[in-house]
Amino acid sequence: MTGASGKAPASAGERAEPPAEHERELTDQAPEAPVEPVRVIVPRWVQLVLLPLALLALWALAKAAGKVLVIFIIAALIALILNPAVAFVHRARVPRGLAVLAVYLAFFLALTGIGFLLANPISNQVRTFTHNLPDIVNEANKTIATLQTELDHHGIHLKLVNQGKTALQSIEGKVAKEASKLASFGGALATEAASAIFDLVLVFVLSVYMLVYGQHIGALVRRLMPDGDGSKADDYPHLVQRAVSRYVGGQLLFSTVMGASAGIALYIFGVLGIFPDGRTYAVAFGVFYGTMELVPYVGPILGAIPPVLVALFTKPITAVWLVLLFIGLQQLEGHVVAPQIFGHTLRINPLLVILALLLGLQFDGIFGALLALPILAVLRETAVYLSRHLTLETWDRSQSPLL
Repeated sequence: MTGASGKAPASAGERAEPPAEHERELTDQAPEAPVEPVRVIVPRWVQLVLLPLALLALWALAKAAGKVLVIFIIAALIALILNPAVAFVHRARVPRGLAVLAVYLAFFLALTGIGFLLANPISNQVRTFTHNLPDIVNEANKTIATLQTELDHHGIHLKLVNQGKTALQSIEGKVAKEASKLASFGGALATEAASAIFDLVLVFVLSVYMLVYGQHIGALVRRLMPDGDGSKADDYPHLVQRAVSRYVGGQLLFSTVMGASAGIALYIFGVLGIFPDGRTYAVAFGVFYGTMELVPYVGPILGAIPPVLVALFTKPITAVWLVLLFIGLQQLEGHVVAPQIFGHTLRINPLLVILALLLGLQFDGIFGALLALPILAVLRETAVYLSRHLTLETWDRSQSPLL
């Protein structure tokens, strides 16, 4: 009786024929279950002595390094962000140094293109605002004078208008008298600007070196960390790079959404007549608001200041409506936009996010807060990776000499 293949089965005395070539290939290509890497056991004495000392040493080093550490972290983050593009160009048989140069040129050209696209409408709106500024100031002076009259009528003497001068005119005179102080402040500001330019150049140079030697740095990190299973899903440098890229992408998307929402809302207020200047300056205010959203904590407040000030100069009651508008945007940001975007990027508990921002703010002010979340994303990937490949040696109480 023949089998399903049409061949008679071999008898007991016959030698079984070896499988055909294509059958051997299918057998060789059969998928095998992934082998989990051997976990590294951390001895008890390391847990008790070396780990606490290492944490204290890292904290002391961070405090002592200060600004230098911040510069290196910024350069490393930029290198991690641009490394996928460099690797893509490098795969086309382009030397890695030339790939780094090409990616940086493309990056700066893209920024320049975006700047040109936004510069024209923003410059037009700024020029319009500058042209209308005297009328805005005159309108504000009339409003202040009217308010002074009303307050005097009700017996409230705040002296908003003093000897024919409004508060704005008084401020203008004080600014003129303090010209020497402003000049000295300008000199200090120039010094700070020079220092900032030097830091930017240093960050650029460091990031270039990190990208050029990225493969060597990745190999060194792989040797220091426990071995993965050989796939990208279990490759520590790849996981870190993906975490930083996710954060940057989420932050840019978040700022774009909030800036567009603010610009559209102000334009609608302008069309409805609630805030007429909103129709004129919607793009400038929206871009500024979205840019300020990159700054934790104070960013949304700073972004709301220009339109609120313009409203105060023209019609104070409009400023109240704008404040309510920006409060509503903050509620939308906190309850809808931020959870939806950062929930898919950072994948970190919001309490840890708040704690990281507070620690970053305490460590290095606004710069520390800016770096807190990408560092937290890297630490999360590190903790997840080590939890898969490290096992802490158990503490057997029955054998402990102290118990």
